[in-house]
Amino acid sequence: MKNLVIIPTYNEKENIEAIITAVMELPIEYHVLVIDDGSPDGTAAIVKELMANTYAGKLHLVERSGKLGLGTAYIAGFKWAIEHQYDYIFEMDADFSHNPQDLLKLYDACANQGADVAIGSRYVSGVNVVNWPMGRVLMSYFASKYVRLVLGIDIHDTTAGFVCYRREVLETIELDKIRFKGYAFQIEMKYTAHKCGFKIQEVPIIFVNRVLGTSKMSGGIFSEALLGVVKLRISSWTRKYPKKNA
Repeated sequence: MKNLVIIPTYNEKENIEAIITAVMELPIEYHVLVIDDGSPDGTAAIVKELMANTYAGKLHLVERSGKLGLGTAYIAGFKWAIEHQYDYIFEMDADFSHNPQDLLKLYDACANQGADVAIGSRYVSGVNVVNWPMGRVLMSYFASKYVRLVLGIDIHDTTAGFVCYRREVLETIELDKIRFKGYAFQIEMKYTAHKCGFKIQEVPIIFVNRVLGTSKMSGGIFSEALLGVVKLRISSWTRKYPKKNA
């Protein structure tokens, strides 16, 4: 089975080599695809050096012209993964907020426990975040509660960005129809997978706030999510979703 971890980056020079190394040293083989949005700090140059000297054939890079949004970065990565016939495709941040060791848990859920989508969940077993300001904890937690209510889905961490997809999910859900870019992108992907009939499983993780580099979070991301879920629910009333193969 071929596994691909997609890591979007913008100014992650402090973290990128360490996160790639941590993934490559796992006992199950993972390849890494970095989607870099024109980082002025030289993130892409670090990746290219690792590609040439250390991880040839296992580390890959897509360079884009500027900050085009998290959602479009992942969509580009998903299409690349499908083209190159990867079986399990993972979303992960570059800043160690997601523990690379937890990739093994997400893989196990999809490869051995029957899940089509495995979510690294901060909220399925309480509130498992470290070094977050209380305001951000509350905003994130209650945003997920709000999304569950509006969309009627049984997912505790709807905005999670640490996810494993079986390739069939990404081949089925019509990636070109995914519209949102920030937190709402993560919600839309999960909701669409749910509407297509795929099994979604939450795996408890501990989310740790970044130590190095600058957070890309903003209030606008949450605003997009809060308004986007209403649009998503309304559009679902008339949209015909493709269904999982029996």
